[in-house]
Amino acid sequence: MKNTLFFALALVLFISCDNEKKTEEDIDYVAKNEADIQAYVEENNLTAVRSNSGLYYVIEEEGTGTQAVASSNVTVAYKGYFLNGAVFDPGNAEGITIGLNQVIAGWTEGITYLKEGGSGILLVPAHLGYGSRDYNGIPGGSVLIFEVTLISVN
Repeated sequence: MKNTLFFALALVLFISCDNEKKTEEDIDYVAKNEADIQAYVEENNLTAVRSNSGLYYVIEEEGTGTQAVASSNVTVAYKGYFLNGAVFDPGNAEGITIGLNQVIAGWTEGITYLKEGGSGILLVPAHLGYGSRDYNGIPGGSVLIFEVTLISVN
């Protein structure tokens, strides 16, 4: 009986101590990304709008054509980089054609703020990008910045 009680107490202690270990996955990236984006916006003197989802966007040129919706198929030219300016995706200046329902949530939402011919900057927090895990060379928890031009809504 004493051995069973000792074992039970040791198990509870072990489990509670193990739960105190923090990993990268436990970091509150929402709060960290929010602070990092706000600092970036201020440092770069951007006039950014924050949506309810936490996406920040800057409309550089509104455009005059059709406005995309979340289910649109669009052709966009873009460049993707991190807060430190390091480019992770040079994009394609001639544009790529994609369905907005097939991309990260930050794009699905952000492209809808543009009209054909318009351009802007999307500041995408991790929860609207690739989350807290590494993805194809993008470190988990990263804020992603995209310079985007909406060439056409197809």
